[in-house]
Amino acid sequence: MQLTKYSHSCIRFDDGDRTLVIDPGVFSEVNAALDGADAVLITHEHPDHIDVEEVKAAARRDGELRIWAPQPVAAALGGGDQVAVVEPGQALDAGGFAVRTFGGQHALIHPTIPVVPNVGYLINETAYHPGDSLIVPPVPVALLCAPIHAPWSKTAEVIDFVVAVRAPRVVGIHDALLTDAGRQLVEGHIARIGGEHGSRYTPLAPAETAEI
Repeated sequence: MQLTKYSHSCIRFDDGDRTLVIDPGVFSEVNAALDGADAVLITHEHPDHIDVEEVKAAARRDGELRIWAPQPVAAALGGGDQVAVVEPGQALDAGGFAVRTFGGQHALIHPTIPVVPNVGYLINETAYHPGDSLIVPPVPVALLCAPIHAPWSKTAEVIDFVVAVRAPRVVGIHDALLTDAGRQLVEGHIARIGGEHGSRYTPLAPAETAEI
């Protein structure tokens, strides 16, 4: 299975002739990520995780494209046969990929900002994308997509998340707001401390791929 990281939190998985995309948001190269996709998973409703109009356009272009998302996102996409509501604690087949769901809600940004539903996805019992949360799944993870920077987190929490999951491999997501200097600082801490606990951090540039 091949993983391609697009800008911010968008991840694409290719396995033979099957393609699955998670979180094609407005900070990402949405059209490139969705090109030829069979299925799309959305973690939550914030626009940096879903470009609603572009995803709707992709669904109109391809009547076979299937989308799974929390209820508010499904409603924004207009529902229909191509869109299914997903919640934590489910197992499903998304475009030929085995998917398990975890989580429940977005991490707290501030008490005055409403908390929205957020679903994390484990793909083929291998790669875990938590969306905007630091929920540790109660199952082994081979590759963790770790949100390394956000208005709702601090670096210490990200490091503790990586240590808690203990995935042998870690790639960074949710990084569009970082400067180059900030990225080097944050990634350096994650790589060093995560490495002490057996998690090898691999930085990926937009459109860069890794075999998993």
